[in-house]
Amino acid sequence: MQLITQLKDKVMQLGCRIVTFAMNLFKKFDWAKTYAFVIKHKKTIIIILIVLFAANYAYDKWMPKTAKKAPPQLVTTILVETADTPVIIEATGTIMAANIVDIRPQTTNVVSKIHIKEGQAVKAGDLLFTLDDRASRANYEKAKALADDASRQYKRSLELIEKKFISQAAADSSKANMQSAVASAKAAEVAMTFDHIRAPIAGRAGVINVFPGSLVQAGTNISTTSSATSTTTTGAMVTITQLDPINVQFTIPEKEIPLILAGREAGEELTVSVDVNGSDKPVEGSVYVVDNQVDPAIGAVRVKAQLSNKNGAMIQGQFVRIKLKAKTLKDALVIPTQAVVTNTKGDHLYVVEKANTVALKPIKVIYQYQGKTVVTGVNAGDKIVVEGKQNLRPNGVIREASGAGK
Repeated sequence: MQLITQLKDKVMQLGCRIVTFAMNLFKKFDWAKTYAFVIKHKKTIIIILIVLFAANYAYDKWMPKTAKKAPPQLVTTILVETADTPVIIEATGTIMAANIVDIRPQTTNVVSKIHIKEGQAVKAGDLLFTLDDRASRANYEKAKALADDASRQYKRSLELIEKKFISQAAADSSKANMQSAVASAKAAEVAMTFDHIRAPIAGRAGVINVFPGSLVQAGTNISTTSSATSTTTTGAMVTITQLDPINVQFTIPEKEIPLILAGREAGEELTVSVDVNGSDKPVEGSVYVVDNQVDPAIGAVRVKAQLSNKNGAMIQGQFVRIKLKAKTLKDALVIPTQAVVTNTKGDHLYVVEKANTVALKPIKVIYQYQGKTVVTGVNAGDKIVVEGKQNLRPNGVIREASGAGK
């Protein structure tokens, strides 16, 4: 090797002399002598060029750049660790009430009394509105009287049939009249309850759309019309919204569905962490339904989760940020994301080997989140380069920064 280096130096010296001589010839513009010199020593010149080329090729082949001495690269390293890593899917969603009920009248009548205030919390069965029940009460009392009379007539017919004063047909007719009258009385009693409107669920009352004296009508659309003589409301008198517990609805890309299904198959509960604007800390909840179809328009599937809302901080329609824990990767190899080297051949890591040299090892990235990456292709306890890898090459020599690898 030393012989080749010396030969190369001598050849370079000879070449320099030839170049110097050529420059002198060029300055004197004596082209004839130059041409004669080249012709006279053409074999020597050719041999010199061949020797230069061969020496340079041999030097590069036997002493590649990676083997040439170079100063060690200063790097920061870390050991590959194993840890249980949750797979987090981030999304945005909307708060939705668990139950919403529009309170509508079942009959046309006039509001007699309002028993609640706007925004009041109500319980299931609480009285909300009382309508004018005079007509329905009178109808019930009339039907009840007819039912009582029909019952007496039927009992009398049973006594008469025993004495053979009437036929069996007459007794059956009396029984039918009694049953019909009793049914009419029950129907009138039910109609009377329509004048006392109660809360079907527990929740918070919204804006009240009627007033005492308002004429309300059964309907499906909310509308209020006023004239010179009256105000008539058709539709919801008030809306009751259940706020505790409350739901959050969001969508996740269809490519994430396998992660959710894998978590469920492993018996893991799908949990969410919801960040609400103005809240000090996230609200925890659990997923209770994943839609059974993908929306082709957006390529996503709808998911609903239930949250505790005892303080009432979340309301219907509120925009929130969601973190869904899909599954947990057990004993996963976790490294800093900045340690990953990506090139045309894929993802790699610089792994520190003996004599403070590094090797570029291919890896497979499984999951990345907030500066942490789960990979395969290396072993737990391997020392990898995190910082200073920009100028590294395979088999390069490194020098660890103070405190590295701890």
